[in-house]
Amino acid sequence: MASAEASESAAAAQASASAAASAEAAGVVTAESLSTDRYVVTSIPEDLDEQQTEVLKAFINYDQVTWNIWFTRTGVENAKPLMTTEEYRVLKGGYDQLGDGHTDGTVRISVNQVFAFEPMTAQILICGDHSDLVAYDADGNDISNPETLQGRYETLITMVYEEGTWKESEEVILSTNECTV
Repeated sequence: MASAEASESAAAAQASASAAASAEAAGVVTAESLSTDRYVVTSIPEDLDEQQTEVLKAFINYDQVTWNIWFTRTGVENAKPLMTTEEYRVLKGGYDQLGDGHTDGTVRISVNQVFAFEPMTAQILICGDHSDLVAYDADGNDISNPETLQGRYETLITMVYEEGTWKESEEVILSTNECTV
């Protein structure tokens, strides 16, 4: 019985992954197609137009790259082309201050709205659930700060179109532990 359930579960997971891959190939973006093992997109708005979809994909790419930096404490240079110069300076400063170590857990993101104001500016409103995250220093000591790491954060991210690509230019936390993913 258990092996039949496991087999059904594996088949369902494979079918789900196949459906997500087919949707992505057809140009349809889904929450599942934007997710990774450590970065789970729980929802995205329906009926996004082409520009909103482009902005959403650029934001998710930026967010996954920067979260990977915190998870592995490597690759900070990978974020540079995804951010404005000033925002990269801020990220690099935080990275340098944090030092060696790693972060474990899963980030869950609900994308609530994507606003495309004009051809050069857009905003994304998200709820990010970081409650599963634990940060460790190089010696393996838990250095998590529940006030700044663990929690749910409603955040407004501004993206600007520069040099032929969408780049993150500002993040503002609107509320803590009030939004849901």
